[in-house]
Amino acid sequence: MTERNDAASNDSGQPHLSSPGEGRWLFFTKFLQRGKVIASFAPSSRFMVRTLLRDIDFQSCRCIVELGAGTGPITKELIRRAPAGCRLVIVEIDPDLAAYLRRRFPGVDVVEADAADLDQLLDERGIGQVDHILSGLPLPSIPEHVRERILDVSARRLVEGGSFRQLTVMPLVYYRMYRRYFHDVRFKFVPLNLPPGGVYVCQGFHGGNGRAMPRRGRWRWFRWRRFKRRGVDRAEA
Repeated sequence: MTERNDAASNDSGQPHLSSPGEGRWLFFTKFLQRGKVIASFAPSSRFMVRTLLRDIDFQSCRCIVELGAGTGPITKELIRRAPAGCRLVIVEIDPDLAAYLRRRFPGVDVVEADAADLDQLLDERGIGQVDHILSGLPLPSIPEHVRERILDVSARRLVEGGSFRQLTVMPLVYYRMYRRYFHDVRFKFVPLNLPPGGVYVCQGFHGGNGRAMPRRGRWRWFRWRRFKRRGVDRAEA
């Protein structure tokens, strides 16, 4: 596997910094224009990013994919943590956001594309499997057939022990959807985000047969005791 292009860093080893205000304003503008496909009015907080990346062994990673990168709060931290041998593929469908990411992180593989085309994007880069897929996509707002395709491709492309990690501002509402594809689905609550939200951490792809949880368990998981048994964590501040 080819190494990541480190041109994304300046002489100090840090990502090229754009004006923070520019990124926040661009994101908020996109939220006003496309509120149905951009779920939040503000980029992910450092608490959300920290929770999303928790427990990832970056030193063993060969490839990490980010879907729906927005203005790059997660991308910035990936660049800081990932070793030179870890390949980063950053996918963003919006042309303005993709252009902003390229200006902010020159040299990083920022792809202006639909996440539903992930299979093709990875094949074009000669990438067979991925260690972790980090998603900021508004999956509930995406048409069901497209959402199912994204989840199916993501699950199939993960290495054994890899994870699909999904940001959300609608805690636990779509737990059952991820259980269609993964044996192990945990939720980590992030209260210190605007708005409050959390992260689904999904592992153990089991085939994506589209079957939901049995009816007898459909509502029981709303109770806090069930949350604890399912692996719900409170994010550290």
